[in-house]
Amino acid sequence: MPRASEPTIDRILTAAAKLFYAEGIRAVNLEAVAARAGVTKRTLYYHFRSKDDLVAAYLAERDQPNLALFRRWFEETPGDLPDKVRGLFANLARAARHPRWRGCGFLRTAAELAAMPGHPAIRIGSAHKKKVEAWLCDSFVADGIAPEPAATLARQIVLLMDGAFAVGLMHRDPSYTETAGEAAVALVAAARGRRPAKHGGATRRPAATD
Repeated sequence: MPRASEPTIDRILTAAAKLFYAEGIRAVNLEAVAARAGVTKRTLYYHFRSKDDLVAAYLAERDQPNLALFRRWFEETPGDLPDKVRGLFANLARAARHPRWRGCGFLRTAAELAAMPGHPAIRIGSAHKKKVEAWLCDSFVADGIAPEPAATLARQIVLLMDGAFAVGLMHRDPSYTETAGEAAVALVAAARGRRPAKHGGATRRPAATD
């Protein structure tokens, strides 16, 4: 049940997030979101002009928390860079074992809106993935990998992560995420073996859109 003291817009977003993630955005109508939030449909429309706006807001609310979670998993894993990358995938695999896990909400929304590439939710999802890529690139550069190889490596790791989300969801088998993690570790180890001596200069990284 929604808490009466919680701001109305937060109650709506919380309800939308739970329903959209569990059932998919096309399967959930605004009446269901309003009922879950404990508000009238008129109140919901006061805060969000359309379902498209609500879907976009749902993903925007997940952007920073998801990125913060990845960073925490990475930073709390003991060891050097390959260990931390393995820890990132190990935590993703553990999350995938939860009975309510439904994969990556950004990717699932993009799949449901594949025929609408200009949808604001698609742009928000794309920006989120670029932020993850940029964060990984920065982490690799901080470890001493040169900027251009670090940017390529970050893109490879993002591809492995998103592939693990997709295949793990299809098979309902988190071991695919662990296998992706081992591939990521091998790529990181290879990149570290080729890194030059540290030197000054500007750092290039993938652009993160706002």
